[in-house]
Amino acid sequence: MRYRFIQSQAGQHPINVLCRVLAVSRAGYYAWRKRPPSQRTMANERLKEALWGVYDRSRQTYGYRRMHAAVHSQIPCNHKRVARLLRQAGWQARRSRRYRVTTHANLAHSVAPNRLAQLFVAAQPNQIWLSDITCIRTAQGWLYLAVVLDLYARRIVGWAMEQHLKTDLTLKALEMALLKRRPKEGLIHHSDRGCQYTSNDYQALLSRHKILPSMSRSGNAYDNAPMESFFATIKTELVHHCRFQTREQARVALFDYMEIFYNRQRIHSALDYQTPSDFESLYRAA
Repeated sequence: MRYRFIQSQAGQHPINVLCRVLAVSRAGYYAWRKRPPSQRTMANERLKEALWGVYDRSRQTYGYRRMHAAVHSQIPCNHKRVARLLRQAGWQARRSRRYRVTTHANLAHSVAPNRLAQLFVAAQPNQIWLSDITCIRTAQGWLYLAVVLDLYARRIVGWAMEQHLKTDLTLKALEMALLKRRPKEGLIHHSDRGCQYTSNDYQALLSRHKILPSMSRSGNAYDNAPMESFFATIKTELVHHCRFQTREQARVALFDYMEIFYNRQRIHSALDYQTPSDFESLYRAA
């Protein structure tokens, strides 16, 4: 519409007007139209194609740092360039929300000392396990998820899901971890002071396998930071973007996230941008 107005008023072709405004020749304009894309433009297109593949495989969960780590080995690039291209394309990682407290202490139970003191370092698998519980909202009501995480590779080694918060929930998660990993004597098991972990049945199971219990201080999330970080991740990347109609639907989605995506596909910044599975494999190979 604007070009038609210019032509009717000036009696000139819109291209002539455009060239005069931009101070370029008509021949220069047509030469620019025929010129192939620059190497930089083509490189950006190849990089965006690679980034889209990573973004899709990550289930749209990676920020620019993980995206950069995933493509850098194939296409050398700067993380600032990756951030700029993601911003231009409007791609964003999923954001976190607040979490809910699910465990409560029983003052009648004995409490183990805090053997970690926020020093979250493990030299090998099955040296330190972390445990905790979180809740998942469904249309049928709450679904509670108990998890056991191996600190060395941040790998989920045990989990259980129930519609209650009884000790049986945490026992099932621990039993799965023991069956899968068969740890040696001296493993440290760290949790909060929830009654599910201080109960006689849970502590007896730890004692039978010669596992040393460790517990965080009351109301201090930093004492179990890697476990809290995992729950924040699963809420951010999965739970807060789904409306589960049934508990069974939530169970299927949580299983897929933990066993398929998190353990085997999702790269972790604390593991030099490797998956928990690959990080453990390197240790065993060495």
